Amino acid sequence: MRARSVGTLVVLGVLAVLGGWYFGTPLTPGEQTTVARGKLMFPNLAPKLGDVARIEITHQGQQTVIEKRPDGGWGVASMHNYPVQEAKLRGMLTGLTELRLAEPRTSDPAAFSRLGVDDPNGTSSSADLLRLVDASDKPVAALIVGHRRVRSQADVPEEVYVRRPGENQSWLAEGSLPVDADASLWLDRNVMNISHDRIASVVVGDQALTFARQDGKFALTLPADHPKLEDYKVDDVARGLELLTFQEVKADADAPGSDAGHSVFTTDDGLAVKVTVLHAGRDVWARFAASSASDKTKAEADRMNGRLAGWSYEIGSWKEKSLVPSMADLKVEEPAKPSSPGSVTPSSSAPGASAVGAGNAGSGNAGSGTASPGTPDAGGK
Repeated sequence: MRARSVGTLVVLGVLAVLGGWYFGTPLTPGEQTTVARGKLMFPNLAPKLGDVARIEITHQGQQTVIEKRPDGGWGVASMHNYPVQEAKLRGMLTGLTELRLAEPRTSDPAAFSRLGVDDPNGTSSSADLLRLVDASDKPVAALIVGHRRVRSQADVPEEVYVRRPGENQSWLAEGSLPVDADASLWLDRNVMNISHDRIASVVVGDQALTFARQDGKFALTLPADHPKLEDYKVDDVARGLELLTFQEVKADADAPGSDAGHSVFTTDDGLAVKVTVLHAGRDVWARFAASSASDKTKAEADRMNGRLAGWSYEIGSWKEKSLVPSMADLKVEEPAKPSSPGSVTPSSSAPGASAVGAGNAGSGNAGSGTASPGTPDAGGK
């Protein structure tokens, strides 16, 4: 063999040995034949997804379980199977079926934490164990998901470090695999979205306030004799069920609070939504129940009740004024009364002003509490 060829082989051999510094030692021949590069990590997973009954995500020993509901949807087990975000779940499962192995990485357990593929039960681990199991508790797929690889170039696929449970070989895989171990991040926080222009009437309490359409405009119709109202506040009542989301959800039996008011929103096509508001300290909770006065909206009402029945939602406190408004919430705020010309405040008093105030005590000016011009109103925001 020529000296040049021998030299080339020596150089290549040295590079191969030195290459082991990058996230671990080289692969053994047996490990190399386990999975071919560029192949799907789970080539037969897609047709098996229909058999999956439970999804488990373990992080630092804590487990989030997503289970199939009787209605065919998916819910978070620790939240009484409250529905998850279907698009998010679909994205994770699709990402798992499309995951391709790009490059083998370390097979040294001491280096797993650098890739985030160490034991997901460790108290300081950043790894997530994703498991799919069927109704008989038989595993369908399992994967330890580690750090995402940051790519600065545009138009390049996402990459993530992964490892199969029970195997020492780790991989850099091509694809997006969004795994969240926080149960609250899976909840579908949309309660309902009924457009304001669809609302025909709102009755608050036992007809304490009644809103309806008048000349194409949403207005307070009862009581007929009422103070001047802010138009935008009345319009907010019509928008009470529009893009409504929650901050926290609990089963009715576990929800805190006491009844603080109710209302009924009715659409122009016969759908009625009853709202019950509850107070728990400073927190505002709400329950919803739908009914229908026409066949046109019966299916919609049934669908809403199937989702909302049995649940209490913590909503933003500002929503209370649009769901169960009072007259005080709606009326135009009167401008602050100007201070009387002869009033004096301590901040603007000259030396001796206190004596003057004392001398005027008989006139009724002292202690009047009237603010000087420019002084913020104590009740202002």
